[in-house]
Amino acid sequence: MGLFSRKSKTDKLRDKYKKLTEEAYKLSHSNRRLSDQKTAEAEEVLKEIEKLESAEEK
Repeated sequence: MGLFSRKSKTDKLRDKYKKLTEEAYKLSHSNRRLSDQKTAEAEEVLKEIEKLESAEEK
């Protein structure tokens, strides 16, 4: 990859998924409800990633 190459939509979603799971983990120590909400958001992002990857395979 070059210095100025753009990230694919899948890469952006993976970054978002990682960020959400990290936030959910941190929140799990202090606020379980918010942690569960972040986890649910991360699961939605993961579904989008899987949908994009399956579309790329076809």
